[in-house]
Amino acid sequence: MNFNLGDFVTRKSYNNDIIFKIISIEDDIVYLKGVDVRLLADAPIMDINLADNNIEEFNVDIEEENIDRGNYFYLPGKILHLDGDGEYLDRCLKFYKDKKVFAIGKKVKEENMADQIPALLKNYKPDILVITGHDAYNKKSGDIHDIKNYKNSNNFVKAVKSARKYERSQDKLVIISGACQSDYEDLIKAGSNFASSPKRINIHALDPAIIATSVAITERNKNIDIVNLLNKTKYGPDGMGGIICNGLMYVGFPRS
Repeated sequence: MNFNLGDFVTRKSYNNDIIFKIISIEDDIVYLKGVDVRLLADAPIMDINLADNNIEEFNVDIEEENIDRGNYFYLPGKILHLDGDGEYLDRCLKFYKDKKVFAIGKKVKEENMADQIPALLKNYKPDILVITGHDAYNKKSGDIHDIKNYKNSNNFVKAVKSARKYERSQDKLVIISGACQSDYEDLIKAGSNFASSPKRINIHALDPAIIATSVAITERNKNIDIVNLLNKTKYGPDGMGGIICNGLMYVGFPRS
């Protein structure tokens, strides 16, 4: 079978569990990018199957409850989303737009995030910072708690620490960090409010955006229902976790 760039495929050796897009073909090796999960992979061309290009979008209801739109006005928290992957970034920005929250997106390589964050925070003054892209845990390398065994977890940790030098309060700046299989514990220790991945699994491309949006449209005097929030993500608390914090939306009266 002939394959072309952009084709949607699955891997036979992984029981066709994840749908990928072909991003490169070199000799007999096909380089792949997850359609829904933040995952880069490669496979022998004999190991892949052609998949259906009609992918059903992951749908999630995160509308804030009990909003009286007749009398009150609402100012959701502002989001700054840094992503190492431009395609996933565009998908997240569309999600924010659909949910009517204000978000600024910047494509930044994972290794450059820590250096660029201070200026970006100073310039945009967000309430919520998303730090994501690509990551992976190398099971063959050894200890799950050794950050050296992760593709980009150390870069994400440095980025979180850089942000916390700018704003120490986890109530004033909510940070959501990590990607597929990231070192969850170290990201939380570095100062993230939410991070991936407690069970070292792959996460959906939209999972960080789902959490950011939920925080942005929850009132400032209300605690986030963390169990309910995590269950709105694709893989629940296996893929994302965090600490209880308040929402970041201002509510005013009257609505003109």
